[in-house]
Amino acid sequence: MDPELEAFVPLFPKADLADPVSSREMLAGLAVSVPAPDVSGMTVEDVMVPADPAVPVRIYRPQEAHGAIVWLHGGGFVMGTVDTEHPWAARLADLSGAVVISVGYRLAPENPFPAAFDDAYAVLSWAVDHAAELGVDPERVAVGGHSAGGGLAAGVALKARDEQGPRICFQLLNQPGLDDRQESWSARNAIDTPWMNRDKVAAAWRHYLGGAPATPYAAPARAEDLSGLPPAYVGTAELCPNRDEDIEYAVRMLRAGVSVELHQWAGTFHGSQAIVSAEVSQRQLAELGAALRRGLAG
Repeated sequence: MDPELEAFVPLFPKADLADPVSSREMLAGLAVSVPAPDVSGMTVEDVMVPADPAVPVRIYRPQEAHGAIVWLHGGGFVMGTVDTEHPWAARLADLSGAVVISVGYRLAPENPFPAAFDDAYAVLSWAVDHAAELGVDPERVAVGGHSAGGGLAAGVALKARDEQGPRICFQLLNQPGLDDRQESWSARNAIDTPWMNRDKVAAAWRHYLGGAPATPYAAPARAEDLSGLPPAYVGTAELCPNRDEDIEYAVRMLRAGVSVELHQWAGTFHGSQAIVSAEVSQRQLAELGAALRRGLAG
């Protein structure tokens, strides 16, 4: 493990989703401990996107943005809000120059699949329809997310392809949760990895699926055909249960003719980029911004 990251491991809370309410409180506490982002060069606005029910979003508009991303937070489908995602959504907007639409999707287990997925797709449709109001080109709208949010983004891209829905120009998938089956080597052997381990992943999928069988929109790794998807950036962490399923998904997209950039970050663990003082985290965050800038430029 990267020495700068390893020093922080004892400070991370236990990897557990047994109690969703306390898990949400814990994440909220972690979020406020992160250094506040600089939003002086952008406007930040909270909006309710019309849907059934309406979906809260927080929109970050840098000056002279030419593209946008519908951004979906992590949290094992159970945790996270636009407030806990604020440090990361703001940094992504600053580093990429893109309008970032951070989505406050419904959480499991109270709202199992397809609630969060439907919220994400509704916001994507709204973003494309309202691109002029957002000040961006409707042909330059991406989807992306971290962890569970990355899985949601990948599922949204599949549905948009299948139903000839809103055009997505790019996928930004950071350590996405893609496969409920947990059959890969990294999933089976991530017993004591920091923050996210095999048991926590299993709990996340149980909460999200609510006992129903997984579909490709819920678990994109189950999709048989990955052709026709938007170009993608896939970032993985070495000490992460999702690592191998993410790499396999990237390779399958490549074999299906999708342009993919894949970066496996040595010495990192799931979510370790939250340790912003570490040099490797700074490189990870900068690369996410640069990858999105490239993806929106086409």
